[in-house]
Amino acid sequence: MSKKTDRVIMNDDIRVPEVRCNVDGAESLGIVSTDEAMEKANELGLDLVLIAPDAKPPVAKIMDYGKYRYQEEKKLKEQRKNQTKIDVKEIKLSVKIADNDIAYKVKHAREFLTEGKHVKFRVFLRGREMANPDAARDVLLKVWPMVEDLGTMDKPPRFEGRYFNMLVLPNK
Repeated sequence: MSKKTDRVIMNDDIRVPEVRCNVDGAESLGIVSTDEAMEKANELGLDLVLIAPDAKPPVAKIMDYGKYRYQEEKKLKEQRKNQTKIDVKEIKLSVKIADNDIAYKVKHAREFLTEGKHVKFRVFLRGREMANPDAARDVLLKVWPMVEDLGTMDKPPRFEGRYFNMLVLPNK
């Protein structure tokens, strides 16, 4: 599995006879020979970068490529900085859990929800408990009224493998 690299064709690597040439932030030179476009780029002290190699004729732009790359990286860094990471806390329950244990685990779930974290309740089914998965759903439906004031149920409890899962999202 190889990554697709966006190799930029620029300056002397351009092997087409003529290009449609634009100057960054200025006029369009129209369709000129590659040598002419290269001379103009050298005259301005900039790079000739092939923008659309598949067009007829290919489109090239005269620009400061180093500055362009720097600004693109800066934009990507800013986007990553503004991303929010979703924290999902998992609370494991069992079919035979006692009421006081449910209350204790729900207390923690309520803390997580007030902090703005997502909470995933999981009921693991062991051995013969797999014969009656409705018991696991009943446990989750018993937990739901205890946390519904702080969150919203993403999807109703559903069966996945040996687990019954329910995801609760915090209220905004």
